[in-house]
Amino acid sequence: MNRIEEIEKKHLEQISTGKKITEFFPGDTIKVNVRIVEGKRQRVQAFEGVCIAKKSGGINSSFTVRKVSFGEGVERVFQLYSPNLDSIVLIRSGKVRRAKLYYLRDRSGKSARINEKIKKKLGIDVAKEIEIKSADEEKKKEAIESSAPSKDEQIDKVEAKKVEAKQEEKKEVKSEEKK
Repeated sequence: MNRIEEIEKKHLEQISTGKKITEFFPGDTIKVNVRIVEGKRQRVQAFEGVCIAKKSGGINSSFTVRKVSFGEGVERVFQLYSPNLDSIVLIRSGKVRRAKLYYLRDRSGKSARINEKIKKKLGIDVAKEIEIKSADEEKKKEAIESSAPSKDEQIDKVEAKKVEAKQEEKKEVKSEEKK
C-alpha cells in the first residue's frame, strides 16, 4: 500500500466512525436525504429513486440514483462519504443481474420496473423462529383458556340467548295479532 492509500484509509475510518451507512446495491429503491444550505438555514431534502450504479473506490465511493419526475428522467450522483449526505434509507431491494443498470435510461413504464428481491431466512434462524412462535401461541392459548369460561358455560349462555330471542319473537307476534 502506498502512502496516499494509507492516508485515505485512516481518513475513511475517521469519517465512518460517527456515521452509519446503509448497505444497498444497484437495483434497490432508496431514499437519499441530503443536507442543503440556503443562506443561513439548513434543511434536509429527500431524493428517492432506483440505484443504477455504485462505484466503490474507498473514500471516493459514489452511487447514482435515478427517478422519473413529471415524465422526465432525473439522475443524481452522490458521494457515499460526503458530509452533505444525511442518511440513506432502503425502501425495497431489487432483483437484478447487473452491476450497472444504464439500460433503464432507454426504458419507460412497465419495462423499466425491477422485480423485488425476497430475502429468505434459511437454516437455524428459521427453526428458532418457529420454536419462538409455537411457544408464543401456547402462551396465548393458556391465557385465553384461563380467562375464557368453560364450554359448558358457553353452551348455557348460547341456549339462554336463544330462549330470549324466541320470547321476543312471541311478544312481537302477539302485538301484531292485537293490532
